[in-house]
Amino acid sequence: MSEPDEPLRVVVADDHPVYRDGLALLLGSVPGVVVVGTAADGRAAVDLAREEQPDVVVMDVQMPVLDGIDATRRITTESPSVGVVVLTMSEDDGTVFAAVRAGARGYLLKGADQEEVLRAITTVASGGAVFGAALARRIADFFAAAPRGPEEAFPQLTAREREVLALVAAGRSNAQIAAALYLSPKTVRNNVSNVLAKLQVTDRAQAIVRAREAGLGR
Repeated sequence: MSEPDEPLRVVVADDHPVYRDGLALLLGSVPGVVVVGTAADGRAAVDLAREEQPDVVVMDVQMPVLDGIDATRRITTESPSVGVVVLTMSEDDGTVFAAVRAGARGYLLKGADQEEVLRAITTVASGGAVFGAALARRIADFFAAAPRGPEEAFPQLTAREREVLALVAAGRSNAQIAAALYLSPKTVRNNVSNVLAKLQVTDRAQAIVRAREAGLGR
């Protein structure tokens, strides 16, 4: 997340101009938040995230050129330090799980009020994850029921997240992980947060238990 004296930098991506501009105006009026750009399609969102390296991208799912799920996947792959909050009308399981797999660390419905949106953005920017209680339960149930092969115990994780988890399970600190993988501390924090969210655990200790049960970090 930005340093305390720096503004929280946000990109808003939505193909509906009234909603996009309204949300950008709303967020931009909040002290400590700066909207550094808006995008009307997924491709533009990816380009903006690459250029601006914001703290958070607020991403719609249904967009032209490149949908929000694919855009999220590209952003989190190219710029792991950028957090993505998916904001959509859809609450169906397929969309929720696709967003999580793509690397989103927040999922809100468009009916969320200003306070909820701001809380989600600040939480994701600080390395946390935000999902409604009902969504979190469904995500946990889905991944708990998913078949796991011996070669890839956690298919919901990216290759980088699996590397980070293995080092966490080996007892390495964030600083040691950053040095080992040649990553910035912020990128390591975000990867650790992604791992905790995707494994649906609340802290590193629980993640270590899960990882070691799967044979990582020994």
